[in-house]
Amino acid sequence: QVQLVESGGGWVQAGGSLRLSCAASGSRFDIGTMAWYRQAPGKQRELVADISRGGTTKYADSVKGRFTISRDNAKNTMYLQMNSLKPEDTAVYYCNIVIEIITRPHYWGQGTQVTVSS
Repeated sequence: QVQLVESGGGWVQAGGSLRLSCAASGSRFDIGTMAWYRQAPGKQRELVADISRGGTTKYADSVKGRFTISRDNAKNTMYLQMNSLKPEDTAVYYCNIVIEIITRPHYWGQGTQVTVSS
C-alpha cells in the first residue's frame, strides 16, 4: 500500500518562506515523476511544480523564481521550498507521485494547508 505523508504547511506572513515535504512509502517499484498541486477555495486543483526521477523540473508561471522543487530518490521524499510567499499562494497543497510500472498509477497525499496573510 503506497502512502504519502506531507508536512511543513502552516501560516506565514507575505514575503515569508515555508518548506513542504512529501515522504512516500510502500512502493516496491521506482517512483517516477513527483509533483506538487494546490487547490484554493472555490478553485480547481492546479499543478505547482513537478520533478522527474532524473531531476528535470517544471513550474507554473505563477511560482517561477520563488518556489524550488527537489527530491531525494534514496529517501523517496520530495520537497517544495517556497520563498517570497504571497496571499494568492494560500491553498491546500497536495503531493502526487507516479509509480514506474506499465499502468503508471498515481497516488495523492492528504494535503497540507498553507496560509499566507497580507
